Amino acid sequence: MGIRHRRPLQETNVTNSKKTVILAQVFISLMMAFLMSGIMSMIALGPTHLWLRVWPQQFLLAWPIAFCLSLVVSRLAFALSVRLTRG
Repeated sequence: MGIRHRRPLQETNVTNSKKTVILAQVFISLMMAFLMSGIMSMIALGPTHLWLRVWPQQFLLAWPIAFCLSLVVSRLAFALSVRLTRG
């Protein structure tokens, strides 16, 4: 029983899969909407009971918006990254 070597992601072409990209955008937008809605609402309201009631509502509003925007912004971000890293 030897050590199994995993192929790098580039070789398996997983990172280029449309399904993987969409799923990554779901997770990224979820995490960013959760964190940003929590931070921004706490800045506005302070760490109060009202903040704890408002945060979930703000998150549920922010997540679909963040996901839709990520579909557009990710293409631009990748294009800029490729352009800047070309030697």
